[in-house]
Amino acid sequence: MEEIQKQRGELIEMFGQHFENISHLPPLGARILAMLILDSCSRHYTFEDLTEVMGASKSSISTNLNLLLKMGKISYYTQPGDRKKYYRPSDFSERFGNYLKMISFEKEIIERMLDYRKKTITCHAAQFELEKCMAYKEHILKMEDLLNKSIERFKQIEKNGN
Repeated sequence: MEEIQKQRGELIEMFGQHFENISHLPPLGARILAMLILDSCSRHYTFEDLTEVMGASKSSISTNLNLLLKMGKISYYTQPGDRKKYYRPSDFSERFGNYLKMISFEKEIIERMLDYRKKTITCHAAQFELEKCMAYKEHILKMEDLLNKSIERFKQIEKNGN
């Protein structure tokens, strides 16, 4: 049992560092998200539980929960007859949907960049930059297609799991 607890702690730390770097989350928020993901099947956390387990102030926990909710990383649910909120990680399909929003914005940027490059070609270097933009647009479109396929797969899995 001690080995499992050690492994759990290491996973929370690894996930935490990953979320800090990738999602630019504060350390506490990253570790809350990591813990919710890791324990999503075995434990349901309330605000009070998180305050106790994380050893952080109520205001720090509240701030980080609100951030995670706003970012779509977590959601909450209530139980009939219970006024407490229980926090859980958002479904994969929802979290991947956030990546689609980023890709959508990048597509808009690259379209505008392509338009600009086409209008300002004056030399071989500018043509080279246009080709790089076109290759990047192809990459973004492939990523969008892959994400859409992944989201559909996750939705199927989530539907079957509920």
